[in-house]
Amino acid sequence: MNWISLLGIEGWIARWRANIIEGAIAAEDRIELACLEWADEKRRVGMMVVFVVALAGITVVALTMLSLAVIIQFWDSPKRAMVAWLLAGGWLLAWGILLAALISVGKKAGNAFALTRRELAHDWRVIKERL
Repeated sequence: MNWISLLGIEGWIARWRANIIEGAIAAEDRIELACLEWADEKRRVGMMVVFVVALAGITVVALTMLSLAVIIQFWDSPKRAMVAWLLAGGWLLAWGILLAALISVGKKAGNAFALTRRELAHDWRVIKERL
């Protein structure tokens, strides 16, 4: 004897089973989206680390060259001073470019997991509407 059929709840059970299957598929999709965004975030953090190391190295070189330029400025030949200042200016330009790249990557890092958050918020609104 099939009690589920006798009680007339087989339609109710079928709807719940369909909802659970749909929820499992949605959860898999959200997990996949989070994994994709995590890979993107790891790449962005890796780039930031490379830029920070490069920026630190170029800062040391730039300050060394700037100090050397100031020393040479008061030396004999005016041509040596111009070359030293141009060299120091070139290092400062490279430092500025790396700093701008680091700031650009840092600003993008603030939007980590934006797609996942948006999808989960949408799912939560749909669940609240159904309840």
